[in-house]
Amino acid sequence: MPLQLPDENIEYQFSRLLATLHETWTPLAELQQQHFLPPEKVDEVKQWVTSVRGQVVAERELQNPPPRMRPLQPGFIDLPQKMLDGYKRKQDLSDLGKVLRHAQRLRDTVDRVVVVGAGGSHSAPKAIFQALVHAHHNELPAKLRMGKPRIYFEGHDLDNDSLQELFELLENACVDPELIEERWGVIVSDSGGALETAATYRAVRGEAAKFYGPKSDTLRRAIVPIASPKSRLRDLCRADGFTDDDILTASDDVNPRFGVFGPAGLLPAAVMGLDVRAMLLGAATMTRRFIEEPFDRNPVLQFAAVNHLMTERGKATRVTAAWSRKLEAVGWWYDALLSESLGKNGRGPTPVTMVGPRDLYARGQQHQDGTRDKLINNLVVQQVKHPAVMVGMSDRNEDDLNQFSRKGLPDILESAVKGTADAYLESARPGADITLPMISEHTIGQLLQMMMLATVVEGRLAGTNPYGQPGVEVYKAHLLRQLKSTPNLPKGEVRDATKGV
Repeated sequence: MPLQLPDENIEYQFSRLLATLHETWTPLAELQQQHFLPPEKVDEVKQWVTSVRGQVVAERELQNPPPRMRPLQPGFIDLPQKMLDGYKRKQDLSDLGKVLRHAQRLRDTVDRVVVVGAGGSHSAPKAIFQALVHAHHNELPAKLRMGKPRIYFEGHDLDNDSLQELFELLENACVDPELIEERWGVIVSDSGGALETAATYRAVRGEAAKFYGPKSDTLRRAIVPIASPKSRLRDLCRADGFTDDDILTASDDVNPRFGVFGPAGLLPAAVMGLDVRAMLLGAATMTRRFIEEPFDRNPVLQFAAVNHLMTERGKATRVTAAWSRKLEAVGWWYDALLSESLGKNGRGPTPVTMVGPRDLYARGQQHQDGTRDKLINNLVVQQVKHPAVMVGMSDRNEDDLNQFSRKGLPDILESAVKGTADAYLESARPGADITLPMISEHTIGQLLQMMMLATVVEGRLAGTNPYGQPGVEVYKAHLLRQLKSTPNLPKGEVRDATKGV
C-alpha cells in the first residue's frame, strides 16, 4: 500500500514577538519596542532569506566547491526523498531496504540493543526514541513490547560507572545465549571517528564476545556496524569477519550531526518498531515546503530569519521550551546541532532546552525577570496520544479542585502554555511557537528536517559555514595528547575489554 500524505503539517508562529504600535506611551510599549521585532524588519529580510534559500538549494549541485565554501556537506537535504525513491525502485536492495533488513534481523535475534555512538549518532536516535517510543518501553514485558528490543545508549560520554552498570545488567539478565529473550545486540556508528565511541565499542564488543563466544555466528548477527567508506570502524569490522553487506554505510556527503535520516538514525528507529517511511515522508515534505513555498507559508525560512534577527538584536540565548516531556531529547539534539553548526568565529547563539511546565519553577523566574538576552521557541503539541487523565470529582475537596472536575491534564497544560505566553508578553519577553498537530513519525520527520534546514539557512545569513566543526577537532587533538601522556593503569578494578575477542 503506498504511503499517504497526512494532513499534519507543523508551523512556526511568531506574531507574538512582533512589536506593535501603541496609541499612547506606556512602559510596556517601550519595552516591546526595544525587545521585540519591528514588522518592517521581517518584511526587509524576506527577500534576503529567499535569496539565501536559492543559494542553499544550488549548493546541492556543486561537485567541486571553491575553498572558501569548504567543507560543504548538503547531502542531508535530499536524503529523505532519495531513501524513499530508492526503496520504491529497488525495495530490499535499496539503502532503506538494507536498513529495514538489518533491523528485522536484530529484532529476530535479540531482546536488547545497545546503541553505541556519539554526537548526532547518539542524539538523533535518542531524540527519536524518547519522542516516539513508550515512555517505559524498557520496563514493559516482551508481550507488550511486541518484539521490539529494549534500547540502551552508550558511547557518548566516557562514563565508566554507567557502562559498568549496563554490563552488570546484561550479565545478570542475559545468561543463556540460546534464548532469544536473553540475547543482546549492538548498533555501533563510527560517529566521525570519536574516541568515546571507539573505546566504548571495544569494551562492548569484548562483553558480547564473552557472552556468545568469539567465533559464534550469533555474535555476527547481533552486531550491526554503521561506518563511512574509509573509517577505522569499517576496517575493524572487516578484520572481525564482517562482509560489506553486513556493514551499513554512512555517506561522506552527510555530516553526522545532520545524519538523522541516514543509517545512524533510521536503523535504531526501525529496530524500535517505528514507521521510518512515514518519518522520511515527513522530512521530504518539509524539504519540498522549504524549496517551493513563499516566506509566509515556509516554516524553515520563518524560523531561520526570525531567530537570526533576534540573535542580531542581542537575544543570543535561544531557549527551546518543550511542552511535552517526550520532546526534551529533541531539544538536546537541536542544542548540539545549533552549537556545532553556528558556534564559530566568536559568534553564534547559545541554545538551552527546558520542559514546561516542569522547569518553570526555576527557569520561569529567570525567563520572566532575568537578563533580557533570550528568545523562547516553544514546542507545542496540539493533540495528545492517549485519553485525557481527568481531575474528576472527589468527596474530599481540601485541594479545591472540584471546580475543575471536568478538566483533564491536557486542559491544564494548554492553560499553562497560554498563561506563560501571556506572562512573557506582559513583560516584553519574546517568544514564538513551533506547533505540532501531534507527535508522530511524520511530524517528527518534519520537525527534525525543518531544524536542520533552518540551521543551514541561518548560518548563511550570519556568514558562518554551518558545516564542519573546527572547535571539536581541537578538543579531539588535545584529548589524544592528554591520553598519551597519562599513566597506563587506571584507578580501581580493571575490566579486560579485549578478553574473549
